[in-house]
Amino acid sequence: MAVYTDVADEELSAFIATYDIGQLLSCKGIAEGVENSNYLLHTEGGYFILTLYEKRVNPNDLPFFLNLMQHLSSKDLSCPIPVAAQDGKLLSALAGRPAALVTFLDGMWVKRPKPEHCSELGRGMANLHVAGADFDMQRPNSLAVADWRPLFDQCSARADTVFPGLAAEIDKELTHLERVWPKGLPSGVIHADLFPDNVFFLSDKLSGLIDFYFACTDALAYDVAICLNAWCFEHDGAFNVTKARAMLNGYTKVRPLSGAEYEALPILARGSALRFLLTRLYDWLSVPEGALVTPKDPLEYLKKLRFHQDVDSIESYGLEP
Repeated sequence: MAVYTDVADEELSAFIATYDIGQLLSCKGIAEGVENSNYLLHTEGGYFILTLYEKRVNPNDLPFFLNLMQHLSSKDLSCPIPVAAQDGKLLSALAGRPAALVTFLDGMWVKRPKPEHCSELGRGMANLHVAGADFDMQRPNSLAVADWRPLFDQCSARADTVFPGLAAEIDKELTHLERVWPKGLPSGVIHADLFPDNVFFLSDKLSGLIDFYFACTDALAYDVAICLNAWCFEHDGAFNVTKARAMLNGYTKVRPLSGAEYEALPILARGSALRFLLTRLYDWLSVPEGALVTPKDPLEYLKKLRFHQDVDSIESYGLEP
C-alpha cells in the first residue's frame, strides 16, 4: 500500500456518492507498501479501504483479484470484501485510475512475529489454498521465474550503486534458477505476498488476510516458500527454525505437503528470495519523486538468498526429511 495519486475533495465526494455507504466523514492516506494508492475512508456506513490501481497493475487482472476476494469470503476465509457500487459494479474509476472499495478488516499486524503467530499464519495460508481450489478464474504469476530476468534487465545497470558486485551476483543466481526451477508441483490460487503486514491478528489469533493484488495461479508450495522468507528470519538476519517448524506444522494440519513439495522447498525459498530482491531493487531505484511511499531495503533479501544458497535439504529449516 502507498499513496501515489492525490484525489481532489470534490472527486472523492462524487465517487462516494455512487455507493450506498453514506456521507464521507474522513479520509487518510496509507503510506505502507509500494504498489497502489490506498486510503482509509470513514463514512456513515463504516470504515472502508479505497484503492487506486497504479500503472504497474494490469487493469485486466482486477476482475481476478476482486472476484477472488468475494469467493474466499464465501468460503469463510476472513479477508476484505469488495463493495459494489449502486450500478452493481465492483470496479470504478477515480482520478484517472481504476478504483475499488473493500471492507475494512479489524486487526493489527505484528512487527515481531512469535512461533504462535507463524503457526496461525501457516493454518491461514493453507485455508486460503483449500478455499481457492474451486475458484473458476486463473491468473498466471506475472512475477514467475521467466519474468525475473526482464525485470533485472531494467535495473542491472545501476544495481552496483546499491551494493558493489550485486549485478553479477544476481545474474549468476538467475542462470542457476532458470535451469533448476521445479515443475509439476500441485498448483492453485496463491496469495504470493503474505508478509506480516498483510496478515492481521486479534489477541494473537489470526483475524484475516489482506492485499490480494499479487494473487495468482502457481505452485502452492511457492506461497509457503515466500512465507519462510517473510516470517522466519530475525531482524539480525538469522533464520529461526522454531518459527519455520511452527509455520509448516500449522500449514500441514490443514493441507499436507507432498514429498515433491518438501523436496522443492529449498529451491522455491531461494527463488522467492531472488524475486523480492529484484522487485525491491527495482522499486528502490524507481520510486517517483514526491510519492508518499517508503521503499523497502533490497539487501535484506540478498542476505536471505545467500542463506538459502547453502541449504541442500529441508533439515536446514528444522524440518524432518
